Amino acid sequence: MTETAQSTIEKPAAKMTLDINDIFKILPHRYPFLLIDRVIEIERKQRIVAIKNVTVNEPYFTGHFPGLPIMPGVLIVEAIAQAGGALLLTEVEDRSNKLIMFTGIERAKFRRPVVPGDQLRIEVELKAWRAVANMIAVRMEGIATVDGQRVAEASVKCQLVDSSRGRRGADSESASSE
Repeated sequence: MTETAQSTIEKPAAKMTLDINDIFKILPHRYPFLLIDRVIEIERKQRIVAIKNVTVNEPYFTGHFPGLPIMPGVLIVEAIAQAGGALLLTEVEDRSNKLIMFTGIERAKFRRPVVPGDQLRIEVELKAWRAVANMIAVRMEGIATVDGQRVAEASVKCQLVDSSRGRRGADSESASSE
């Protein structure tokens, strides 16, 4: 093919779903702290829908609560943040050098318990996106449902920062040894 013919070929549309292998390439989280299993919808810089299959062999069920396993609400909020993080990180080229850090959680509400066997549907909508220098800050609103019933919701704020920023003392240690 000539260069002219190649330049007229359209790029394939962005993938609108992500399986677990795709998620591994985007998020740094791993077992036991990866809390989304699949992404079923993505609208770039707008919204994402993810799924978390809740199983009895999750490590937190051992102590929360013996005889009455309930998924901790803070982990549902974390799942909302991870889904939002997947949306954010799909927009970043050098994501292997980045970390997403919570900067705020607001209006978290828990409406009913999430138990083993439930499938958590996590819908996150991007409300604000600000990029300056080496940092991106976002505000997202998430809703978690099971069988169409709302179980939790929260507004989360996060920053995407260089991963070296999370390694405090690394530079000062090397400087002090010189």
